[in-house]
Amino acid sequence: MSELPTLPVTFRPGHTRAILLTAGVVIFLTVSGIAVLLEGLGPGERLSFVVTGALIFWVLAKLARVKVVADEQGVTVVNIAGTRRLDWAEILQVNLRPGDPWVFLNLSDGTSLPALGIQPGLAKQRAIADARALRALAEARSAARLGEDQG
Repeated sequence: MSELPTLPVTFRPGHTRAILLTAGVVIFLTVSGIAVLLEGLGPGERLSFVVTGALIFWVLAKLARVKVVADEQGVTVVNIAGTRRLDWAEILQVNLRPGDPWVFLNLSDGTSLPALGIQPGLAKQRAIADARALRALAEARSAARLGEDQG
């Protein structure tokens, strides 16, 4: 098995994040610029352009914030709509199968949690390496728990 990453470690889709945030800024500036340049618009109409640009930026920023943070106590999964904190004991399996859009964590309660912070979209090899690192961490923590329980 390869060397485990030093904790805490954050996994996030860097290329996708950069693209989303850049697109958000460009869209906001473009829509706001149109509001300024268009003649015949009232203040309310101009404001609606700026607000629309800001909302688009906000949505793209929410998409860009996804990440998985592993530390000594467990894993924090930050997805688009929310954040979930897991103890290492809750994670039974880390899966990234061919064709999966992101990593899935199989949990001890019988559910599966998508972890959007590791996704093979633009950087497939990095996502595979990140998934393997998270899997190795989960397995190491599981082995350490078994040793503590038996000791």
